[in-house]
Amino acid sequence: REAYMDKCLQKLSDLKLEKKKLENEVTRTEMEQKDCSVKVDKLVEKHTWITSEKQLFGKGGTDYDFESRNPYRAREELERLQTNQSSLEKRVNKKVMAMFEKAEDEYNALISKKIIIETDKSKIKKVIEELDEKKKETLKVTWVKVTQDFGSIFSTLLPGTMAKLEPPEGGSFLDGLEVRVAFGSVWKQSLSELSGGQRSLLALSLILALLLFKPAPLYILDEVDAALDLSHTQNIGRMIKAHFPHSQFIVVSLKEGMFNNADVLFRTKFVDGVSTVQRTVTKQSK
Repeated sequence: REAYMDKCLQKLSDLKLEKKKLENEVTRTEMEQKDCSVKVDKLVEKHTWITSEKQLFGKGGTDYDFESRNPYRAREELERLQTNQSSLEKRVNKKVMAMFEKAEDEYNALISKKIIIETDKSKIKKVIEELDEKKKETLKVTWVKVTQDFGSIFSTLLPGTMAKLEPPEGGSFLDGLEVRVAFGSVWKQSLSELSGGQRSLLALSLILALLLFKPAPLYILDEVDAALDLSHTQNIGRMIKAHFPHSQFIVVSLKEGMFNNADVLFRTKFVDGVSTVQRTVTKQSK
């Protein structure tokens, strides 16, 4: 009986020891669980994707199939790759990336400037095209007006004639203009067929037609009739009165025919060796 009691006591002692071991194991497991919970909380806080994808953890056919993708082997592979990376870092020039980023920034800046310049270029090109169109329109209006006045003035100075400005054969008015003259209905092939007086009247007509495009308030003509006969001189006076009604002319002439259409005459002459000026208001001005 005493042997049985000793055996029971020994068994009780062993159970107490086993219980103590289990209690220590439980305590250790609880501490590990608490430590793991802290680590999990930190991981969830650090990696926001865990919350949205944790329902896939452990499911087959996913990236989180832990049976086919062993985390321990994955860790070993990660450590191996990190070791290789460290080895490569010793042989790779780290400044290259900084140089590349700098060159890339400069390239992007140049591309941005290029886009701005191309945009400005297209705007400038458009403005130039618009100005060219306006220039063409202005030149055409000027040409039409000047050639009309040119023909009218010349036919007034030399009745029975016509004159015009026209582009060269096969060209446009932008390529230049040629002076054409007709007597009656026959157009002259060359201005060399005209006499000296006719060429003088032609030149005077063209000059006055250009001036008539933007009339000035005052003109001074100095002996423009010097090479003309009396009939042509009288025609100049009539032409001035007809085509320049809003301008004043001071005309110097030695021929009486020029004064027939004048409003005021100033005659100069020598009297007893002294130059005198006589002012006369004509009847038509009254």
